[in-house]
Amino acid sequence: MSDDYLRRIAEALERLAPPPPRVPDLRTADGFVWHPERGELAPVDKIARVALELLRGVDAQKEILLENTRRFATGLPANNAMLWGARGMGKSSLVKAVHEAVNREQPGSLALVEIHREDIRTLPMLLNLLRPAPRRCVILCDDLSFEKEDADYKALKSVLDGGIEGRPENVLFYATSNRRHLMPRDMIENERSTAINPAEAVEEKVSLSDRFGLWLGFHNSSQDVFFAMIGGYAAAYGLPIGTEALHAAAVEWSMTRGGRSGRVAWQFIQDIAGKLGVRLTA
Repeated sequence: MSDDYLRRIAEALERLAPPPPRVPDLRTADGFVWHPERGELAPVDKIARVALELLRGVDAQKEILLENTRRFATGLPANNAMLWGARGMGKSSLVKAVHEAVNREQPGSLALVEIHREDIRTLPMLLNLLRPAPRRCVILCDDLSFEKEDADYKALKSVLDGGIEGRPENVLFYATSNRRHLMPRDMIENERSTAINPAEAVEEKVSLSDRFGLWLGFHNSSQDVFFAMIGGYAAAYGLPIGTEALHAAAVEWSMTRGGRSGRVAWQFIQDIAGKLGVRLTA
């Protein structure tokens, strides 16, 4: 086989190989989205979020996550966190609001990096990309959960444990989920009924959530908390409507949506502001 032929094979293989990941410049933005197929972080010009002071009914969770993130931003030890519970109660909103609040206190200290659930198996590649970065990063995976025959949870367990290299000191991992143990109950029960050693099989499935140092639970909102949510929004945006009329409209809205939550409160505020001709500006 000639040298020229071998050279052409080598050049063809190089063209087929994916380009090496580009080391990101985390100074270009405060938020980024991870695109593993391109091996790069795409900057986000403006992160969609709600101000921390407007998040009501989650005071304890707010205080714990804010303090944990503050410590991380200053180089002190901090824990990975899982925010779990009722949908629409502000789990991902709290992460983004805390990120903004800490950056306001310590300008430029933290970058927020979003990784999509379907890309969780590429988390080790992302960590290797961020490891040498001079800026501290909070990785957010929103609505994280696993289904049957889904082995990605094993990769995540290894990453959260740190593996042989350990978790990068400049990276923290926050996840939100509607499930406390990130997996459906029938998946856990199936393991219990079919495994040779049921206790060990179930332990492997539920131990993933144990890798998070912080568990923050979010529960369905009472009517008083729901009124506090919409009242805070109405005051912040100067909506020209009395409390009694606001509450009556909010009750009707929540009944049509079949529940009360932070998401329902915000959707109501957008509706009532539109009817009142008020623009909702940050």
